[in-house]
Order: sequence, then structure tokens, then C-alpha cells
Amino acid sequence: MVQLSRGALALAASILPQFVNGAGLNTAAVAKGQLYFGTATDNPELTDTSYVTQLSNTDDFGQLTPGNSQKWDTIEPSQNTFSYTKGDAIANLAEANGQKLRCHNLVWHSQLPSWVSSGTWTNATLLAAMKNHITNVVTHYKGRCYAWDVVNEALNEDGSYRESIWYTTIGPAYIPIAFATAAAADPDVKLYYNDYNIEYSGSKATGAQNIVKLIQSYGAKIDGVGLQAHFIVGSTPSQSAQASTMAGYTNLGVEVAITELDIRMTLPSTDALLAQQKTDYSNTVAACLATKGCVGVTIWDWTDKYSWVPNTFSGQGAACPWDENYAKKPAYTGILTALGGTAIATTTTTTRSSTSSTSTTTSGSTATGVAQHWAQCGGSGWTGATTCVSGYTCTYFNDYYSQCL
Repeated sequence: MVQLSRGALALAASILPQFVNGAGLNTAAVAKGQLYFGTATDNPELTDTSYVTQLSNTDDFGQLTPGNSQKWDTIEPSQNTFSYTKGDAIANLAEANGQKLRCHNLVWHSQLPSWVSSGTWTNATLLAAMKNHITNVVTHYKGRCYAWDVVNEALNEDGSYRESIWYTTIGPAYIPIAFATAAAADPDVKLYYNDYNIEYSGSKATGAQNIVKLIQSYGAKIDGVGLQAHFIVGSTPSQSAQASTMAGYTNLGVEVAITELDIRMTLPSTDALLAQQKTDYSNTVAACLATKGCVGVTIWDWTDKYSWVPNTFSGQGAACPWDENYAKKPAYTGILTALGGTAIATTTTTTRSSTSSTSTTTSGSTATGVAQHWAQCGGSGWTGATTCVSGYTCTYFNDYYSQCL
């Protein structure tokens, strides 16, 4: 057992309490028959040690999605020149942690390099470039991905096809051709169509169902539909409405997953907004649980610190289940409760390091027994296990927190 200095203990105490392995979102999800509860991540935040500690906590996250590092502009910035460094960093992390990898994405109208978006193409030459990209990328990650988002956001809000370079040059056939090409490169990976605003019944959801039927009519493989679920607090569809829409896809013989969940609010955050956000998260996760064929939920990063929302939607944010200081918000408890887990009463402490002040909230399992490595094993109000699994010692950090190390 390595003895930590008083300074190291103080620093750890300022970081670790918010990363307690309690009931855990992924643990609870798997216990309910889901394949995973996961999160997106991106390469810049992998330099943040505290962030990576929680990202690697498989009690909460059993799956990772690369937010940007597998998109076309990153992987094939110039024609037939491929760069996998950033995508591999996240794939390697997932493998080291024993987490599933949802790969994202192969064909999209956005984040294309200029040689694609501004090129001079014919139907034949663009098809060749698309198939070459898909074949190379899927082959590189063969056997490493649970699923690929093959085609992303191909629809307008009215359910018609988006006027992308793919559609205007090739026509709707680009979609089944993309799926067939991906299946040829890796016959075992799950292949998804992924889009936003298809969680509501209506024209766009019907358009997504028609895409599934189109791919099937070509004899190509499609395994699932990804519902991005970028929602707004107070405007999130009800649990029953979401479950009904999901059933519209699973009735076509495909699975579904919530792939990019976040629920944003108009800032500043208030107790009322946080309470509604908790309800909205709970209803969305519960809808997946209630749907036979909904395999898992992925949040679009877990902390407000790295959320895409504030840079995209002016005046909005606070969309994730953890705040920018890595403290769990009521949304976390809403998700956990929907998954059948139980969080203990929270204890809030404020700790300081030499560089920052962080407010943290600790929670864990009410279960008794033996605490696993890294789990909480003591502290004021703690009702869980106080004995660590063999090989680890319950190490005191402060009056509120001890951990198995």
C-alpha cells in the first residue's frame, strides 16, 4: 500500500469525492437489461486528469463516443490521406477501461474538408470517394466499435431529404450505398441512422422510418436508429410520447438508442429549472427502458464544463448531469432513479486547492457489504460498505470522505 503525503491527501480530497462509485448509472442500466449507459467525449478534455478520472469510471459509463475525432474532416483531411490519431486516443481509452465504443460518424453534410464540400463531382466520382472513405475508416476500426453512425442528419425538419452534397450529387441512394459499404467492411458492427428531432412523432420521425425502409428495400443492412435527444428543459417530450416514437422504429425490426442526450436551459440556472431538468432526464431514460429494443443511453458529454451548448445556443447551457465543477446535479439522481438505482442523501463540502475552489456533492450506494477499489468506504452520513475488497485499505481523506485505495 502506497502511503500518501498530507498534501497529496488534501489534493485528492478536493477531487475525488465527486467521483464516488455509488449505485452508478451504467451499473444500474446494465442491471435493467441495457447494454450500457455512456457518454461522448473529445480529445481536448483528455488533458484534464480529473475529467478523465470520471470518464473512466465504468460504474457510471460503460460506453464512449468520440464527439469529433472520427468525423471526415479529422480522419481524411485531404483525399486518400487518413489520420486516425485522435480517434484512436478515445478508442484506446475505451478499450483500456473495458468500455464499449460507439463510432461517430461516416457520412454527414457538416464538418467535411473543403476537398469534399467544394469539389467538382459526378455521381460516380463522389460515390467512389464516399465508399473509399467508409471502407478505410470502418476497416481501421473493425472489431473495436459496437456501432457506427453511418449516415448522420440526412433529413430536413419536414422529413424531406437535406440538400447536402451527397443528396444533390448522388440522390437518396447514397444512404443505402453507404450502409452496404460499411457492412462489407465490418459485417459484425451495428449500423445506425442518427438524427435529431426524430424523438417526436411527426414528419421528421416518419422520414427517419422511411430511411430505414429505403435501406431495407435495397437489401442493405441497418441495425438501429439513433435518437440524438438534444432537448430543452420544460419542452422535452413525455415518457409515453418518446416510448411511442421509439416503438415506431423498433416495429421495423431495428434497435434504437439515445445517442446524444443533453437537456439545456436558458441561463442562469435556478432550482426550478434544475428540478424540471431532473424530471426531463428521468422521463427520457425511462422511455428507453420501457422500449423493447432500446439498447442504451449516451449523454453528449457528462459535464457542463465541456458541453457544446453554450457555444451553439446563445444564453443557454447547464445541459449535462454534472456541473462545470464536476458536482452531480439533480439530473443525475433523476437518471439513476429512472434506472432503478438509489443514491444516498448528499453531503456538500467546499474544498480548495492551490489553483481553484470546487464545490462537490458526494453520493453513493446504500448497499452494505464490501466496497470495491476506488469506492467510498466512509464519511459523515455514509451508510454504505466500510470494509474494502481484499488488497485495498479504507483511506481517510476528511470527515466527509474515505476511499478504498
